[in-house]
Amino acid sequence: MTNQDDKALDIVSKINGSQAAKTILEEIKQTVDTSSEKLFTYGKLVIVIGILLSVFQQFVGINVALYYAPRIFESMGAGKDVSMLQITVMGLVNVIFTVVAILSVDKWGRKPLLIIGSIGMAIGMFGVAGMAYSDAIGIGTLIFIIIYTASFMMSWGPICWVLISEIFPNKLRGRAVAIAVAAQWAANYLISSTYPVMMEYSSTLTYGFYGLMSVLSAIFVWKLVLETKGKTLEEIEAIWKRTA
Repeated sequence: MTNQDDKALDIVSKINGSQAAKTILEEIKQTVDTSSEKLFTYGKLVIVIGILLSVFQQFVGINVALYYAPRIFESMGAGKDVSMLQITVMGLVNVIFTVVAILSVDKWGRKPLLIIGSIGMAIGMFGVAGMAYSDAIGIGTLIFIIIYTASFMMSWGPICWVLISEIFPNKLRGRAVAIAVAAQWAANYLISSTYPVMMEYSSTLTYGFYGLMSVLSAIFVWKLVLETKGKTLEEIEAIWKRTA
């Protein structure tokens, strides 16, 4: 966009090799220019998918687990010192399984990791709901919460952002990403602010709801989300152009 083609060619050559670099650079130049296109030029589906990726990332309840972790553990009967220890364990799990996502996202692909993560989150949340229903709060609840957070951090946590950056065509990426992120924060606010009210009504139904959202997120990814592994941004744009 700033007419520094020689520098661009040098960078693309380092990444893809000198033989393929010229072809790739030409493809990029054909899809990236200063002109903008209407938001739905490539169809409404790509925008809807971007929004739903963001919404499901929040509706599975991750920020409830993060924001209200002390309250959750104290409600299980843990003292403040024990509660802080459990939160520390959760933080360690988050870091470890985020690294798992980094190491596996280009080997396994985006969709398989998201689906596996959704299944793990569903198991975790339905497990917590079952423990709440039977009043069997204890170490089992902590284990289910760890399963839930580990599943999120190896999948929806980082990979949602990867997909949002990859699925949108170049000429509308800026606006489309802005819309998706705005939807994410709106969903974050809705889920986080309704948690205390939902818990007062029924803790079992609250955690069951997040489990249900995890199941629906798996179905959504399976049916609608495009696998972007191994595809250039230009190839992804061509796919949307064909389906528009």
